[in-house]
Amino acid sequence: MSEPAANPAATSFPTPTISLPLGLDVLRTYSGALVCLEILFGALVWILVASSNVPVPLLQGWVMFVSVTTFFLSSFYLTLLITGLADRINTDWNFLDVFYHFVALLFYFAAFVLEAATTAANGGAHINSLPNSTDSILCITHPRGNIFTVLSYRQYSINVAATVFAFVVTLCYGSSMVMGFKRWRK
Repeated sequence: MSEPAANPAATSFPTPTISLPLGLDVLRTYSGALVCLEILFGALVWILVASSNVPVPLLQGWVMFVSVTTFFLSSFYLTLLITGLADRINTDWNFLDVFYHFVALLFYFAAFVLEAATTAANGGAHINSLPNSTDSILCITHPRGNIFTVLSYRQYSINVAATVFAFVVTLCYGSSMVMGFKRWRK
């Protein structure tokens, strides 16, 4: 007597490869905690740049695109891990984790550099009121480079904070990529 034929649908796809725990246990790992930090600090970058009224849209448009896109992608990734749906999608999650964090690292590094350039291009400019007058004058104390922006003190302070948080998010994505690479190579 012969054995029954195996179901071709069950044998044609490999099982998903994921070495992170699923469910809420993922939040107890360093990788899960880093993804949470990526989401939190990425949202702060997004909020800070938007609250500065985007004084240099050519440079800060990329920062907004990267921060918003990676916020939603990281949230979606964390949702897949917490709900356990990653176990039902047949793919090499360890490779996708490394690939996603590598691309996000590149994009966020570029966003950090552009945000820092926007902030540094202020060049010491400030607006002074003329004595006994309603007029004001723009004072440029020491311009640097070819790019020059005029930011109010509020915009400058917000952009400094956005630059710091963009750097922190860049470090988080880099750390996640290194940990994901170690998991992928095992």
